[in-house]
Amino acid sequence: MSGYPAARLSSFYFFYYAVLGAFTPYWSLYLESRGLGVTAISVLMSLWYATRIVSPSLWTTLAARSPQPIRWLHLGCALAVGSFALFLLPWNYVGLFVVMTAFCFAYNAVMPQFESITMSHLAARSDRYGLIRVWGSIGFIVVVASFGWLIDARRLGIGALPWLMLPVLAAVLGSALINRYAHDPDASRTAADEGFRARLRQPHVIAFFVAAFLTQVSFGPFYTFFSIYLSEHGYSTGTQGVLWTVGVLAEIAVFFLSSRIFRRWDAARVLMFALLSASVRWLMTALFPDNTPLMVLAQLTHALNFGAFFAAAMQLLVRFFPGRLNGHGQGVFYGLSSGVGGVCGALLAGQLWRFGGETAFMASSATALLAAVIVWRWLVRPAPSRTA
Repeated sequence: MSGYPAARLSSFYFFYYAVLGAFTPYWSLYLESRGLGVTAISVLMSLWYATRIVSPSLWTTLAARSPQPIRWLHLGCALAVGSFALFLLPWNYVGLFVVMTAFCFAYNAVMPQFESITMSHLAARSDRYGLIRVWGSIGFIVVVASFGWLIDARRLGIGALPWLMLPVLAAVLGSALINRYAHDPDASRTAADEGFRARLRQPHVIAFFVAAFLTQVSFGPFYTFFSIYLSEHGYSTGTQGVLWTVGVLAEIAVFFLSSRIFRRWDAARVLMFALLSASVRWLMTALFPDNTPLMVLAQLTHALNFGAFFAAAMQLLVRFFPGRLNGHGQGVFYGLSSGVGGVCGALLAGQLWRFGGETAFMASSATALLAAVIVWRWLVRPAPSRTA
């Protein structure tokens, strides 16, 4: 791990995804505790993805044009802490909508820039990305398990969630302040922009982004309503935390093994296999919600359909957008997949939920399968060089 600041880079992923360990499984329950219905919750949760349409690409562009781009990372993290603190006030729905928008915009803005910072340190050793990113999964597990125990009705209750999350957000800011680029990014953008647009028009790059979009759509019911789905089928808050944790534990193993995986298999093939596993996962979730062993097995596939998918996507982004183009590629990836795809997934989940959670997860299964077919047709089967 010598040659790059592994501890500093890892700390940011740890605290950033620790926040998501509270937000992703429990925030919808927190909103429900404030008297909001399914439709209102789906709209508010969709803001997490809606802001990703704009904030990642905007932030990476502003950072690239700045003589001191690291300050944009600091600013984004500071705005995230400040806006989240406003959740401690007793807002009505409109107030929650405004505060949620501000927080999600700021928090989503910083990760693509930090991914670019990480890649600037790793350079040709991008296969070691998983050894850094794995600490995000560890942070997620620590919080999802501990917060699940703390907010149990017999202890603090779900209303304490914002108070529990705020110190973790402050730690994200602290980590941002001790990190920096490996070298100062070139602020000249003319040639880079022209090369970037040319790469975006390549068929296999288009296919990659379409598949990433569909993947995020398929995760819509999971990210928005999975905890509520489990509650409807009699799972306690503590058990829900365990189910969330099981998936991320398996994900950690994939990140640790990612360097070996990509020495043996091409990233495009790993991506296709990850999407096929997602299709199976959502099918199992739809058909066997009351079967705890099968639900655990379905969660274990998170190692593939999130861990392997994400690691493969980072490899392909380095391949498609090398050097200073990587920050722009990261912005498009986050904006199109987690942004547009996340919004569509959350809103579609809200509509399909009227017909039952089983219907929503069946639709997710079909969507992930379509994404796998696209990857096979345009990235795996032709076996292009995929260099500019």
